[in-house]
Amino acid sequence: MADDQHTGGCQCGGVRYSFSKPLRGVVNCHCSQCRRTHGHYAAYTTTGLENFQLVEERGLKWFRASDTARRGFCKECGSSLFWDGDNNDRIGISAGTIDGPTGLKTTDHIFTADKGDYYEIADGLPQHERGM
Repeated sequence: MADDQHTGGCQCGGVRYSFSKPLRGVVNCHCSQCRRTHGHYAAYTTTGLENFQLVEERGLKWFRASDTARRGFCKECGSSLFWDGDNNDRIGISAGTIDGPTGLKTTDHIFTADKGDYYEIADGLPQHERGM
């Protein structure tokens, strides 16, 4: 594997992927869909589709989450892996599924108007009531 190639995947190995950097910094999404999908807010980075490759996809299942996006998860172990917007040249990758070390830093919080009432955002990072 080249020095700029990185990997990740689900808990059981039914989905594995590779990508080359650059990655966007991690953005924490507090929308109700992410909270339901992940059980809490979601931490995503993105990379260009030209830099991304599925290596193992036997467990991959896509769920049409809205009129504009789908979510990829492992149908075997339930790991939430991807957010894929329609007509987009980038794919969102759940940061926790990337094999470490990642070198990533969280940069922003989005959809904070929808955040759960059981936690506070107190890290001093920029907060956006909707997307960026």
